[in-house]
Amino acid sequence: MTSQVSSPAEQTDGTVLGGQRKPAGAKDVRRLDRVIIRFAGDSGDGMQLTGDRFTSETASFGNDLSTLPNFPAEIRAPAGTLPGVSSFQLHFADHDILTPGDAPNVLVAMNPAALKANIGDLPRGAEIIVNTDEFTKRAMQKVGYDSNPLEDGSLDGYSLHPVPLTTLTVEALKDFDLSRKEAERSKNMFALGLLSWMYHRPTEGTEKFLKSKFAKKPDIAAANIAAYRAGWNFGETTEDFAVSYEVAPAAAAFPPGVYRNISGNLALAYGLIAASRQADLPLFLGSYPITPASDILHELSRHKNFGVRTFQAEDEIAGIGAALGASFGGSLAVTTTSGPGVALKSETIGLAVSLELPLLIVDIQRGGPSTGLPTKTEQADLLQAMYGRNGEAPVPVVAPRTPADCFDAALEAARIALTYRTPVFLLSDGYLANGSEPWRIPDPEELPDLSVRFARGPNHTLDDGTEVFWPYQRDPHTLARPWAVPGTPGLEHRIGGIEKQDGTGNISYDPANHDFMVRTRQAKVDGVEVPDLEVDDADGDARVLVLGWGSTYGPITAAVRRIRGAGGAIAQAHLRHLNPFPRNLGEVLERYEKVVVPEMNLGQLATLIRAKYLVDAHSYNQVNGMPFKAEQLAKALKEAIDD
Repeated sequence: MTSQVSSPAEQTDGTVLGGQRKPAGAKDVRRLDRVIIRFAGDSGDGMQLTGDRFTSETASFGNDLSTLPNFPAEIRAPAGTLPGVSSFQLHFADHDILTPGDAPNVLVAMNPAALKANIGDLPRGAEIIVNTDEFTKRAMQKVGYDSNPLEDGSLDGYSLHPVPLTTLTVEALKDFDLSRKEAERSKNMFALGLLSWMYHRPTEGTEKFLKSKFAKKPDIAAANIAAYRAGWNFGETTEDFAVSYEVAPAAAAFPPGVYRNISGNLALAYGLIAASRQADLPLFLGSYPITPASDILHELSRHKNFGVRTFQAEDEIAGIGAALGASFGGSLAVTTTSGPGVALKSETIGLAVSLELPLLIVDIQRGGPSTGLPTKTEQADLLQAMYGRNGEAPVPVVAPRTPADCFDAALEAARIALTYRTPVFLLSDGYLANGSEPWRIPDPEELPDLSVRFARGPNHTLDDGTEVFWPYQRDPHTLARPWAVPGTPGLEHRIGGIEKQDGTGNISYDPANHDFMVRTRQAKVDGVEVPDLEVDDADGDARVLVLGWGSTYGPITAAVRRIRGAGGAIAQAHLRHLNPFPRNLGEVLERYEKVVVPEMNLGQLATLIRAKYLVDAHSYNQVNGMPFKAEQLAKALKEAIDD
């Protein structure tokens, strides 16, 4: 979905408004400035699809939004159990927002497990819509309910809406030639229709989507559309929902442009395609499927028309080996993975360092160690990206901060790899990969020029006047070696992982040469040009700096806004480049009495900061597989200010 926005940007942080107005119809319409909704049910109940469709319609309406899909690692966990609960949270507003929200205002619970797994996150007064048909004695006992929570008073502090979603869906589809089980599968569309009525979401896009998704099964498409419409009509006619809500478009939150909703993995895939076009190089992806990175492989495989080649290898090692070979052959080469795959790829990454060839290693981080938490998020691969190879094997590291920023981060990683002839890590994570937000589609003229020059002939003259090609003859500004495409006459040279002689590229075991090559490779990475770190210090009188990287940007910024809104003074800076650090980072750190580093690990960036700058960086850490909450961070930062 795309929408046109033509108002200047505005930075605010809103709260729910209490104003009401009475439309021509019988029911009240209440105006809100933001809402947080969570859909929850079994992994087979279609909660991710329901959330995706509500998000798409919200994006087309023009709201700012942020999402948090949360699902089990198992393809189909046991039905009705707590480990099998899948949820999708959406925060949308009429102003600029940064996170999926701390606590839902509305919970749609498709069964007892969904209610029990999520009730602890709801504030008192929140609305709960439950599918009463699933609250059988057996289903409740399965998750530990001794009595029916819909009847025992335990939910008296909430606004409870009991709705027999399954029964109503089956009744709405009684004229279709479907079994009861087939009809029941459409209950998520009934729920989507009800929520779409409650929040005045557009409907045309969802109906068009259903017709397209089930184009080969028109009866199923028609049934889902009928269930969707029935949910809408139920909201319009039932006495239980006396109020609907409006959240106006966030026209003031966006710079002028054409926008679409985009997830982090989709933005990253588009960024890689854009980088290949700007470099005028074919894009090659060598990859092995792994959660949560597989979506990039799936997406890139759809774009052969842009010169993209995707290779699904038999394992992680083969994937990166093919990518490095493609780089040697003159392609913009990429390999995608998550933490366990990085461990397997480490030897080939070291080979790429030695060969000094451009290669993008995209690591969509997840909870570890080992298999860990495949569908949960974490930032614990930073030190692995920095040091997880044998020998001195420095690699630049870039990290996006929001789902939409994954597009720009991919372009930046490609710039560094192509300019300096080096492998580059791009560290995203599961929160960014699966989350989504509005993205302004850039004009092609705005994209950087990434064009490269391949070696075409001799570049060195011997003492006897003979002109030869030296594969390790370096650019004096970048220290990059020439990129020679195999098969170019006169550019034959040795390749492999044994140490090379400076200049000639011949195999060398000379101690002095090895020392020189190690230091030169390090100097090349240290010399990568990156922008200075920007500091947001509103009044310039803050004592405390909060320093973040990657996906902590949204929660940190939301927390900083809360502190400033309450009259507190705090500075904020966020790192995109983690190796090398921005050249002004040390000077920035020295300005403040205290530096707080929130991370979804046990303090990896803080460790690097302490070691390099001798700053007593204070870690604030979380490793529960979920992103930080803004209120949680605001409380910790307030304590740091008051200490």
